[in-house]
Amino acid sequence: MLKPIVFLVVVFAFVSNASAFSLAPYKDSLFQYPDVIDQSADGSLVVVDYQLERDLRQRDSEPERRVRGDYVSYKPRWSERDTSITVNGVRLPHIRVGTANTETAIITLYLHGKGGNRHQGADDQTFGGNFNRIKNLMLRNNGVYLSPDITNFEERGHWEIGSLIAAYKQEAPNAAVYVACGSMGSLLCYQLADNAVTAAMIDGLLFLGGARDDALVGSAAVKRKVPIFFGHGSADQVYPWTRQHGLFLALQKKHRQYPVRFALFQTGSHGTPIRMLDWRQTLNWMLTNRPTSQ
Repeated sequence: MLKPIVFLVVVFAFVSNASAFSLAPYKDSLFQYPDVIDQSADGSLVVVDYQLERDLRQRDSEPERRVRGDYVSYKPRWSERDTSITVNGVRLPHIRVGTANTETAIITLYLHGKGGNRHQGADDQTFGGNFNRIKNLMLRNNGVYLSPDITNFEERGHWEIGSLIAAYKQEAPNAAVYVACGSMGSLLCYQLADNAVTAAMIDGLLFLGGARDDALVGSAAVKRKVPIFFGHGSADQVYPWTRQHGLFLALQKKHRQYPVRFALFQTGSHGTPIRMLDWRQTLNWMLTNRPTSQ
């Protein structure tokens, strides 16, 4: 049995010019949000117009299976590897785009939900080509993208992802790290946020159609002011959007001017936030709010 949480401890130096770094445009006209039909006064909450016909059926050549060709670039393939690392005798399979080194500026991970695997987050064709976009954004901006397998969404899964992040941070100590969690993968994001060791390695959390855990409000990540993004479909039948919206409001109430955003995709279903997330806009916002304490 694995020990609770024992990670390789590495001291990370904050890069003083990190706030100057931002992701360059890539197919923004195709992937930016369609009409914003409502928003809060401070812009932290937006209601995005999602239309099944336009945003799925017309975007995909085969609905939910194959996106139209103009949404995809295969440039990342030359650096994409189905690989693994071994930590304390445990093999951690994952798909990697890019190479981690001291020049790496950003690392983004996608954690799949129940029934998924490492291939989901690396599929160029599904979810409207949005995984292809994040792969391109990382490769074209001196970054690394990781899509790992997860054994479970409890202690072992937490250890696996924490160990994977620690290993890559050792190779790329100056990189900002962002973790996006889809559906039940959100349970791991909450654990990463609550543990002081893993929270210290993370610069932003993205919850995509996730569950709710009120412990986030008092977590180690929140104490560091790690930027948090919630994306949810208003017609989600797995996790009702109102629950994460309530968590969003709780963060704002307890922590004044906390860097948190919520995007509600009007009429969207459970998988809509993964399809519709504007990776570049969200990560650039997180980069401008990168925590200074490491």
